[in-house]
Amino acid sequence: MKRQDFRLAHRLRVRWVEVDLQQIVFNGHYLMYFDTAVTEYWRRLAMPYAATMHQLGGDLYVKKAEVQYHASAEMDDFLEVCLRCDRIGNSSITFAGAIFRGEELLITSELVYVFADPVARKSQPLPVALRELLQAFERGEDMVQLHLGRWQDLQKLASPLRTEVFVHEQKVPAELEWDEADDTALHCVAVNRMGLALATGRLLVHAPGVGRIGRMAVKKPLRGSDLGARVLQALMNAARDRGDSQVVLHAQCSAEGFYRRAGFAPHGPIFEEAGIAHIEMVRDLQDR
Repeated sequence: MKRQDFRLAHRLRVRWVEVDLQQIVFNGHYLMYFDTAVTEYWRRLAMPYAATMHQLGGDLYVKKAEVQYHASAEMDDFLEVCLRCDRIGNSSITFAGAIFRGEELLITSELVYVFADPVARKSQPLPVALRELLQAFERGEDMVQLHLGRWQDLQKLASPLRTEVFVHEQKVPAELEWDEADDTALHCVAVNRMGLALATGRLLVHAPGVGRIGRMAVKKPLRGSDLGARVLQALMNAARDRGDSQVVLHAQCSAEGFYRRAGFAPHGPIFEEAGIAHIEMVRDLQDR
């Protein structure tokens, strides 16, 4: 069994609290590692778990969790926890898992989940949409589609997500969230295979040859994935394609690191916008 037979789901470093008196990882912790990896697997599917299961009318319950030990992990080891969907039955999903230290195989597992009615807790057939989603992911297909277009075409997708993130979560007054600029902006929305909007942003004309990106939002369970970066890159590409040489944006200070990694640099002092600390950031588009 080799590392390339699986998909990387989770990386971790073993710390002292996970090690027993023999200075090796206590055997029960490996199940926790695999459980964490399953959570990350759903994120790779671009599938907010709770919202998707509600949409499908069921939930997944562990039927079997089997672990086989080949070698032990030690304190300060860097581990890679890997998974693959091995089998999809009528109402069950079987995952094969493996934990590696470099190329050394330490642990293997088999995890069986059953799709069931969340009230009666009785198994029911796995929805076709979920079956096809898993199969497509294991084939290496993209789980998200980016849509670029006008507000009148994308409003039904972008508006609920912006309301959820800015108005409900960040407490931005609704009258500040919605403006006339939406009608003239180019919008981008990342949509998963279940038709759920996961990330959005917009591009305006700031000045001749300068674009302005704003209203960047990512659904909370998918933050930390590549969705925000993909939307941002799509908007920068659109700005470049229309002839812009530079883009600016007002970044929330908590997201400054995200924009720095995308090539943006701070410009000017911190200021407050809608009750949230922001900083203007700039990026040149030439030769990028």
